[in-house]
Amino acid sequence: MSTPAYRPRDGHQDPHGRIDLNMDPSRKRVIRLIAALTAALLLASALVYTSFSAGRQELTASQLAQRAQPGHSYILAGTVLNGSVQHSGAALLFRVRDPKLAMSVPVRYTGTVPDPFAAGRGVLVTVHPQNGTYIGEQDSLTTKCPSKYQAASGSYQ
Repeated sequence: MSTPAYRPRDGHQDPHGRIDLNMDPSRKRVIRLIAALTAALLLASALVYTSFSAGRQELTASQLAQRAQPGHSYILAGTVLNGSVQHSGAALLFRVRDPKLAMSVPVRYTGTVPDPFAAGRGVLVTVHPQNGTYIGEQDSLTTKCPSKYQAASGSYQ
């Protein structure tokens, strides 16, 4: 009498050590789906991490004065103090005041100055602390549009 033929389950070895390479098509689809979902999850996680780690926080004058450390750069946000704008050669000197506190910090900036730049205007500038003054990175100065932040005149009916 002969022994019955051994039929291994997909991917398993028979008694002689041979592997059955014929895999069920539905099992292949499940494996591909899991691999694709894992890859998508890893890519989405990398995108979220990159997005959040690349952003830097804007600091006001008072926050900058408390936290600034040499060798680091910061985004300074505030309003150009009235009467503080001066020119010294190619450099623009001005003070940025904290919108909530009666405090300001001096900024020395070189580079392109936006047309709407003026005293009383909201600005953002990337700065590096240096000996009590904040040195603005070249071409990092931007102004905020005041019309976006003011209430509309008139009434809605």
